Amino acid sequence: MRILILVLLAACALAGLQTWRIAGLTEKADQAQRIIGTLSAGIESRDNAIHRLSDEALMRERQEQSLRALLSQAGQLARDREIHLQRLLNENQEMRDWYSARLPDGIGRMHQRPAFASAADYLRWLSGGNQLPDTGKLTSH
Repeated sequence: MRILILVLLAACALAGLQTWRIAGLTEKADQAQRIIGTLSAGIESRDNAIHRLSDEALMRERQEQSLRALLSQAGQLARDREIHLQRLLNENQEMRDWYSARLPDGIGRMHQRPAFASAADYLRWLSGGNQLPDTGKLTSH
């Protein structure tokens, strides 16, 4: 009888130990599931970002192709205009004289204004005491 009681107590102790171990493993499995969920969300977010960037790159490529086509058209128009101007100059002596004449002083002063790359350049130039020439005034040379 004592042996049976000892065997039953040992079995109960083993069952309790196994229950405790199962609870610990269940907690670890739950923690692993949370980690997997977090990693899956991160992967999904990364995939969405990759798809978005890919779509943006494709859109930019199409816009670039469109701009290149417009640039080509503008270049052709400029060439056509230059050819037309050269034809007019070759056909008409009055036009050649006008084309080769010196610009009026007011127009010349407009071309003397410095070129600025940015507003900061312009402000530095003005703070140095420089002023833009007045195109409305005639200057004596």
